[in-house]
Amino acid sequence: MRAVIVDCAIYRDGHRSEGPSDFSHALEAARAANSGDSFLWIGLHEPTEQEFDHVSEEFGLHPLAVEDALKAHQRPKLEVYDDSLFMVLKPVVYEPESDTVSTGELMVFVGDSFVVTVRHGEGAPLTAVRKRLEAEPEVLKQGPTSVLYAISDAVVDHYIEVAGELQVDLEEMETEVFQPAGGDAKNTAARIYTFKRQVLEFRRAAGPLAAPMARLSGAGVPFVSEEAQPFFRDVSDHLTRATEQVEGLDRLLSDILSAHLAQMGVRQNDDMRKISAWAAMAAVPTMVAGVYGMNFDHMWELHQVWGYPAVIALMAVAVVGLYRLFKRRGWL
Repeated sequence: MRAVIVDCAIYRDGHRSEGPSDFSHALEAARAANSGDSFLWIGLHEPTEQEFDHVSEEFGLHPLAVEDALKAHQRPKLEVYDDSLFMVLKPVVYEPESDTVSTGELMVFVGDSFVVTVRHGEGAPLTAVRKRLEAEPEVLKQGPTSVLYAISDAVVDHYIEVAGELQVDLEEMETEVFQPAGGDAKNTAARIYTFKRQVLEFRRAAGPLAAPMARLSGAGVPFVSEEAQPFFRDVSDHLTRATEQVEGLDRLLSDILSAHLAQMGVRQNDDMRKISAWAAMAAVPTMVAGVYGMNFDHMWELHQVWGYPAVIALMAVAVVGLYRLFKRRGWL
């Protein structure tokens, strides 16, 4: 179990105290404390079914919640059981080297004097959240609810940061699409489509979290005190801001893709007009030369000294005239 336990500690009166090596004894110690805000927080990283069985038995976790925590690949949600509260969050990680968005999974069990966090993936480590809470004893005095709030707040605040990074990338892409040279059309379309998939991944993480946050902001949720509701409302407001940013990115991407396709159509039309203009200029001398290649005897200028220069001059004048006409109309 030590391989999957990231951290385990008892918090009393807003301060950390190391728990016993056996977390079952640590839970007993937390519940036996005189302080009403005493609780145990144990953090796990990608436990196996056998490793998590002992935890679920000690803390009395619901089998359905345990199954979700082990399988991962869950949508953000909030489930209320008799003895615990189960919440799923999907932290988002932005990788600037590849300009991609990846998501992890974070499960939080909140119950009587305990918090169990299960993390899947490398994103969103909770070490920073612990340090932040341990530096704010007044928040930690709220008990297990404070941990649920701090984790939700950290995840949602990171949503806003990632949305800002994506906004910068989108502005660069927008500049590339609308530059006069146009760039590589195939590569640009592929980048827009890939970017749209990244935004969709972001929306799948942030969008479904709105309902759990709204529920935590209201009354009637066990293990969540009334004093904590304003804090969850603040997180809900931040989440709304993040989802609005993501939806705006998605709409703008669709507009950029449409504009790019329209530009491609305009460029193809320009190319066709140029090809048609050059073909027309080549057709005139070809036609005249074809007439004189039919070997008729009775052609009025055939035996004249000036006949050949006159025909050449006629073809040149016709081509120059067509060139000026097409140039004036913007075909060339």
